[in-house]
Amino acid sequence: MNIPHLTVLDGLGIIAVLWILSRIAENVRRRFHTTPLKGPPNPSLIWGVSHLVSHSRETGGIYEEWAGLYGPVFRVAAPLGSSRLVVTDPKAAAHVFSQDTWNYTHTMASKAAIKNILGKGLLWSDGERHRMQRKALTPGFSNAAIRRLTAVYYDSAYKVKTSWDSQIESGSGDGAIIDVEDWMNHVSLDTIGIAGFSHDFGTLLGKHAPVADAFDLLGHVKPSFSVIAILALGTVLPFMMNIPTERNVLLHHLNKSMEEIAGELLENTRKEAEGAASKVDNSIIGLLIKAEKMEGGMQMTHDEVMAQMKLLILAGYETTSISLTWALIELCRTPDVQKKVREELSQYSGTDPTWDELTHGLPYLDGIVQEVLRLHPPVAESSRVATVDDVIPLTAPIETSKGTYVERLYVARGETVAVPITLMNCSTAMWGPDAKQFKPERWINESGLPKRAQEIQGHRHLLTFLDGPRMCLGRAFALAEFKAVLSVLVRNYEFELVDGADSKFTLSRGLVPRPVLDGQEGGLVPMRVRRVD
Repeated sequence: MNIPHLTVLDGLGIIAVLWILSRIAENVRRRFHTTPLKGPPNPSLIWGVSHLVSHSRETGGIYEEWAGLYGPVFRVAAPLGSSRLVVTDPKAAAHVFSQDTWNYTHTMASKAAIKNILGKGLLWSDGERHRMQRKALTPGFSNAAIRRLTAVYYDSAYKVKTSWDSQIESGSGDGAIIDVEDWMNHVSLDTIGIAGFSHDFGTLLGKHAPVADAFDLLGHVKPSFSVIAILALGTVLPFMMNIPTERNVLLHHLNKSMEEIAGELLENTRKEAEGAASKVDNSIIGLLIKAEKMEGGMQMTHDEVMAQMKLLILAGYETTSISLTWALIELCRTPDVQKKVREELSQYSGTDPTWDELTHGLPYLDGIVQEVLRLHPPVAESSRVATVDDVIPLTAPIETSKGTYVERLYVARGETVAVPITLMNCSTAMWGPDAKQFKPERWINESGLPKRAQEIQGHRHLLTFLDGPRMCLGRAFALAEFKAVLSVLVRNYEFELVDGADSKFTLSRGLVPRPVLDGQEGGLVPMRVRRVD
């Protein structure tokens, strides 16, 4: 009897066939155990609906259209024949977020990307390990800690003022053209460095910082077919996230830069703390060193400590700088709003609002901040995969693809569930006919928000900071910095877009999408900045 000789190619073919069959079997199992849902037709076997979704990222428009056609929970096609559930029902979304890190976790693609950039820290971990890491860091973000850091926020803002005043004085006109996004990047990086790690990156004073260079280069990455394709297909084939595209090469460089500075800061702090326990305090880096010295299950490994530091550098840089940039853009688009908030802040001459005043005493400034967070969340969509069979409650009954009505949704283990944050934040059905407008007044009396919007769980009925166990730990830090810096800038300068209030903006393909003035070369968001008389 002759036994056929299998080549390497034959072996790979058999593995590929087995993988495809296992995928088919898994899809059949999930479909059998999940409530059958309606949804849009599949426009592409390879791409699914990813192309349609990416084009409406800023508004969530395509999701809003589908929710109107198929109901608040529907199924959409994903790349390579896969699919996912899209949840726009507030009660269902709250359930998914409340079960996060336990019954719902990051997808394999997200896990791979997070591990490659940051390591196995708070953003990557799940369950008990996530709870422990979060508990260790929480004291560094308490109200008392943020109150102490307010002076750091103002110090960064006044460094910007010193430089801008110099640029304006050296010019020939009554103002200067300034790339405000570049400066907001420097504000955010220097602030998280000083506030979190007692380290001044010095970018506001012109100091070279490899981390800042890596972030800046990522912000200038232009959309390309390869990047879009890898981001789409990587949801099904996680190994594609490692293909060395321009973006991935820059991400590797960013990871290396953050790791080098994190290692240096940890070593310096350890040396300062040797023989003096009082040196290790409740600063973020102090808490991390304490956690590293703990015993038993509460101890963080060195790799986990490094991952937390990289996450905090990244989060402190990306989210606040983007939000500050969008705030200035929206103030340029609405000069009456810019004038009104300046009038509210005019009571502060020669002084700055305290932390309590920033938090509770400036309602119009607060309204501007909330509107920016509502309309421009840094993360447009949150996807999780069910790790167990689950039952999701619904606000109201929905019609299934079989024409029956159900009050709860059965979800099989392995199903991917996506919550479109941008849609939840600015859906007309939830926020009313002016949902897409920048309208700070809606926040003056929060109880006056539409009842549907008030059903959304999350900080101030928004999902910008997510909800549940993964709700952003640094939100109080980010809000205080946002308000402090914006208060200084608006009191001292008038802002105007160089191409007028109707200027169009596109989104870059950096780590987190950033606004870029359409057709702009060089700077990303140039503005005419004039001093207030």
